Amino acid sequence: MSTPRPAAVIVLAAGEGTRMRSRLSKVLHTIGGRSLIEHAVAAARGTHPDHLVVVVRHQRDGVAQQVTALDPDVLVADQDEVPGTGRAVECGLQKLPDDLQGTVLVTYGDVPLLTSQTLADLVEAHTVGAAAVSVVTAHLADPTGYGRVLRDADGAVTAIVEHKDATDEQRQVDEVNSGLYAFDVALLRSALAEVGTDNVQGEKYLTDVVAIARARGLSVRAHLVADVWQTEGVNDKVQLARLGGELNRRTVEAAMLAGAVVVDPATTWLDSTVSIGEDTVIHPHTQIHGASTIGTGCTIGPDTTLTDVEVGDGASVVRTQALLVVVGAGASVGPFSYLRPGTELGAHGKIGGFVETKNAQIAAGAKVPHLTYAGDVTVGEGANIGAGTIFANYDGVDKHHSTVGAHTFVGSNSVIVAPVDIAENAYIAAGSAITESVKTGELAVARGRQRNVEGWVTRRRAADAADAADTPDSADEGRPS
Repeated sequence: MSTPRPAAVIVLAAGEGTRMRSRLSKVLHTIGGRSLIEHAVAAARGTHPDHLVVVVRHQRDGVAQQVTALDPDVLVADQDEVPGTGRAVECGLQKLPDDLQGTVLVTYGDVPLLTSQTLADLVEAHTVGAAAVSVVTAHLADPTGYGRVLRDADGAVTAIVEHKDATDEQRQVDEVNSGLYAFDVALLRSALAEVGTDNVQGEKYLTDVVAIARARGLSVRAHLVADVWQTEGVNDKVQLARLGGELNRRTVEAAMLAGAVVVDPATTWLDSTVSIGEDTVIHPHTQIHGASTIGTGCTIGPDTTLTDVEVGDGASVVRTQALLVVVGAGASVGPFSYLRPGTELGAHGKIGGFVETKNAQIAAGAKVPHLTYAGDVTVGEGANIGAGTIFANYDGVDKHHSTVGAHTFVGSNSVIVAPVDIAENAYIAAGSAITESVKTGELAVARGRQRNVEGWVTRRRAADAADAADTPDSADEGRPS
């Protein structure tokens, strides 16, 4: 028997989120390398629904743009002036076909730890149980602020009461409504037409659909989940950090279970989009972000931040910051290196200490070992760039590119003034300022000729001593003779 799929998922993301104290929409805040709404859409899409709707209102354009960039097939619905989750779902239903049949899931844009598997389990239990409504619930030690799930003597769900509308007795119940539902779509449409706003908040509650279903004699079931983190939403920045920390703990743990060695999980941060190979060692105080992929048997860190970086098998990246960079297999980077976008280091190449690169293609086996700026340059296979070399790529108006051929040696403290082409097997003398191209096999020297002046030090010291004797002692200045 195939796993049942929902006919649609409606993700509610219209709230203002005033408790975030931010000019940015709540659902656009990020943890684990994704915004809250991106986490929600990814979880929803993982159930393979026929339709996926996101309901927006606050900062509508920004939220809609991010959602459609992530998933172009998402339908965006606008919530109108009527407040409440029930009205938000109604607005979402308006985007769906009138003849739609089956199960509709309702989730939220601020529940980032919710997984596709939990939603799939909900759909399956809802379908097998032939329920009209299934609600995800959890037991909380402190249920303050959550809607309470009320059951009858047989354990069937009779109603869900919002915290502000609950009696003192009802507030003693510790089973809470997560806000995550599976509905029969026909029931959902008809029941919402009956829901009003006669409550403390003056809102159209989605929870009222439960009471309507019960009044019609239909089955309402609770789908209890043990992992309460999956039901927790973000309401302020304290919760954002708390959920971000838990997501990172799970991500790091998953990486270790997949074969990575994380020396100190407490100081290691991995985005949920990162891939790490077996036997790669992640040292303390390391952050790996974005679409980074780390090969097998690598050494990363300590004190390293990689964003959208590809690292080949067996490479070492130590005390480095890198963005949009490729590091080849067996290559080494660091310590104290800064690799900017467009840097590509070939297999077994080296970018050493206190080196900055930008738009630099450094071929296999080439070395840029120390104290160098390499911007807008192609370095050929096996070339060696001496310490203190600067590729001067900017003339004050435009950037220019330089080339260093294979197996060429650039002496220490040289300046390569772009645009310059240095051929293969050439040699640049230390301290040179190169402004013209160099051909294969040539030695380029561009510096003043050294001149040694015999006896200069002795004469200079004698002159300094004489000057000192002619100068009055500062302590005697102003005194009568």
